Amino acid sequence: MTTFRDIADKVHAGERLSEADALLLMHHRDLPAIGQLADLVRQRRHPEGAVTYIVDRNINYTNVCVTLCKFCAFYRRPGDPEGYDHPLEVIYDKIRETRELGGVQILLQGGHHPDYGIERYEALFRGIKANAPIHIHGLSSSEILHCCHVSKLPLPEVLRRMRAAGLDSIPGGGGEILVDRVRKVISPLKTMSEPWLEVMREAHKQGLRTTATMMFGHVETFEERVEHMRAIRSLQDETAGFTAFISWTFQAPHTEMQDTPMTGGFDYLRTAAVSRLFIDNIDNFQASFVTQGLDMAGLSLQYGMNDLGSVMIEENVVSAANCECLAEITEMEKQIRAAGFEPARRNMFYDRVDEQGGLLERRLDANWDAKNPEGDDRPWDSEVSGSCSAARSDAAPQESPR
Repeated sequence: MTTFRDIADKVHAGERLSEADALLLMHHRDLPAIGQLADLVRQRRHPEGAVTYIVDRNINYTNVCVTLCKFCAFYRRPGDPEGYDHPLEVIYDKIRETRELGGVQILLQGGHHPDYGIERYEALFRGIKANAPIHIHGLSSSEILHCCHVSKLPLPEVLRRMRAAGLDSIPGGGGEILVDRVRKVISPLKTMSEPWLEVMREAHKQGLRTTATMMFGHVETFEERVEHMRAIRSLQDETAGFTAFISWTFQAPHTEMQDTPMTGGFDYLRTAAVSRLFIDNIDNFQASFVTQGLDMAGLSLQYGMNDLGSVMIEENVVSAANCECLAEITEMEKQIRAAGFEPARRNMFYDRVDEQGGLLERRLDANWDAKNPEGDDRPWDSEVSGSCSAARSDAAPQESPR
């Protein structure tokens, strides 16, 4: 029978953990011991002793949504007087303010609006690149598949057109738990597990980097958390396209699941540490100060996390569930130093950037490069602050200086 000591020996030897190993750790009660193992893996990946963060803004272009997820407090049904669909100029103004404050990207997401087909997204992306250029870390697997449905177009074509119009990378939103039993309970009208993964697979195939996420602490079991991690690890083995893994806990207030007990800090730290130990092919693991608060996020830096996420100039989705936790740059850097690390600003690719977003140090990804021999294509803002490119004339990768 496998013991914690057996798993610790495998971690020290650099061996891959099995699903059974991860499940044993999920039930293990010695939290500091799990944290020490996760911290060892973090040190191997990031021996420089830095913890990164990004300055960006979450822009939710619409809150109108037909998916009606039970865990979401943000959406409004079509026709609801509280529903909105931001005009382009409002979005441009938000981006201009973001850049003035040192922001290097926007996280652009919204509801599954019944009128948002491919032409609407093309106009949005091209308008941003022409009027308020910035890195667009945008949409989610489920939004992209909704666009396919509205436009009656196949996924590869939709992604090619989005990329040609200016989409630079894709967040891991909508991942929740990649187990259909869970998804049928909390979001029965939303994308199921395999289609979510297929969007990420196709995005990576087309040269778009993405992140992976997990929202836990609701109706899933420990076994289902591990299955989610396995699905992410397996796809990363195949494509090497994920730049980071971000997990956070379900926030119940103002949702249809508001009577569901919320999990606490012990479970968050243990799950975060196990994710670092099990998903051994993703470099960066992000703490969730938005749901946990800065103090707990700072503690998680001793549990395998190497990134503190975003100094978000704006956030609307999680805050709709009474979870208000935006941070100033000084607070973020103070928390990082208090944990014994040096703060470093980054972009989506984990390149180091200065206060204006200019490139200081390029972070190469050997696994991604090996699977993309034509070059590691990165958008303009990874190279030179203050310059920009218009929307791409086609979706083919462009060569970037090393």
